[in-house]
Amino acid sequence: MAVPEIIPIAYEPDYRTDRIGRCTDGQFLASITYAFPEGHRHGDGWEEAKRLYAVLHRFDFDGHHIDSDVWCAGTWREQQQHHGRPDSVLAHAEARMTGLLDALSQREFGSIGIRPFQLTVDNVLFGLVIEQHGENGDDWAELYPDRLGFCAPWNGQYST
Repeated sequence: MAVPEIIPIAYEPDYRTDRIGRCTDGQFLASITYAFPEGHRHGDGWEEAKRLYAVLHRFDFDGHHIDSDVWCAGTWREQQQHHGRPDSVLAHAEARMTGLLDALSQREFGSIGIRPFQLTVDNVLFGLVIEQHGENGDDWAELYPDRLGFCAPWNGQYST
């Protein structure tokens, strides 16, 4: 089955797609996620390469990407040094996310439908990218860097 022009993403409260929905200006998809830069090879220094991002993508009502706010809160190493403290990397990312979401006028969480898009920040890929997987070359859409895969029957559910 071909990839639809607009890819549905189902809202799941308290899980990986719990920060998506609609607002006055269109639709939004937000997450807090760790990511490695493109081409990173695991080994010494991975704790500095793994970074936590607060991300807000905005779309019009037809699913076209408008803009993105991508903010690096810090590294895995920094998070481990301040784990559980109010100055932790995760606490900073959560605070940034709260501010981004609070700024969306008439925000309502719920399922969305967006078109593929991509951008690179800090040498990290962000976006909803069409890919082929498997021996049959099945097409699907992968949300980066969150690593959520959307595929037929295109009902908004994802796999990880």
